[in-house]
Amino acid sequence: MLPAIPVFDLLDEAQPALAAMRAAPVRAQALWLWARGHYTPAGLAIADKLSRHWLRRNDNPLRDELDSIAAALPGAGAYALNLSFEWGCTVGIGAAEAPFMLRVLDWPLEGLGERLCVFRQTGPAGDWLNLGWPGFVGVITALAPGRFCLSINQPPLPQRAIARMARQAGADFLGRAVDWLAARPARWRHRGLPPAHLMRLVCDNAPDYAAALAMLRDTPLAAGAIFSLAGTQPGEAAVIERAEESHAVIEARPNVVAANGWQCIANPGAPRWRYSAERHAAMTALLAGPVPRDFGWLKPPIANEGSRLAAMMCPATGRLELLGMEGVTAVTRPLYLE
Repeated sequence: MLPAIPVFDLLDEAQPALAAMRAAPVRAQALWLWARGHYTPAGLAIADKLSRHWLRRNDNPLRDELDSIAAALPGAGAYALNLSFEWGCTVGIGAAEAPFMLRVLDWPLEGLGERLCVFRQTGPAGDWLNLGWPGFVGVITALAPGRFCLSINQPPLPQRAIARMARQAGADFLGRAVDWLAARPARWRHRGLPPAHLMRLVCDNAPDYAAALAMLRDTPLAAGAIFSLAGTQPGEAAVIERAEESHAVIEARPNVVAANGWQCIANPGAPRWRYSAERHAAMTALLAGPVPRDFGWLKPPIANEGSRLAAMMCPATGRLELLGMEGVTAVTRPLYLE
């Protein structure tokens, strides 16, 4: 039998990400060990030192919690991993009488589906559910019953001419590496929030859909992002595209979909995960008719070799359906919460 997705109550914790590590130490250590093996201890230590400096220079509001997580780990990695922001995703939002969100997270990091957790957290605006992993202070997928649900997708990386030529010659990895390196100096100078950290602040502090939309649209960011947001009332659904110098809000008419490509922002670039256009088209077609229950909607290309979680969230009812994935294969039992 497949394992269940654990649910941890962190409502009384001042530093929930640290408390999550203590509640699920095996899962936390497994992710840290993977990072050491993937990036090497030396590479992780260098990235960690730079990330820590950047967070402190920018007076990041979550830095104290990150310091506590770093102290709890047996080696470097807490700061670098909390600034990784390397997800590809597909999101579809139906803005019917009770808006709902279909969410698939794609990420090359193997093992995330098996170690998926749900953390009950709270902030000044109320309680909410964090769908994620121990030791990560930011948020990538969350449900705040009675308020909203939200998720984040990685946007295209602006292409340089030499990277475009590399992709045309079939050297896609080289093209991505050139574009990634070229974007680092501007990212280092920026004083805005990491997008996943903004998501955490929204969950803690936004009392309703309108406040969440304003924060996601207007808060200065250190990197581009694609946010998806659904509220509790008919029509409360939007995708918020945030590039370095511009933004766009795409409201549901009647539905709205996001993958890893820009829809309104004129910023040339290539999606950072596979099949972005195909996933976007498949989700659009799915929302045009009745959505199958019990993950009957989770089919390729919406599910693909990089999928790590799938979720359906309805803020009005507080309904959550969640599944851990390793590619197109489920590695947990479905979790159903009201």
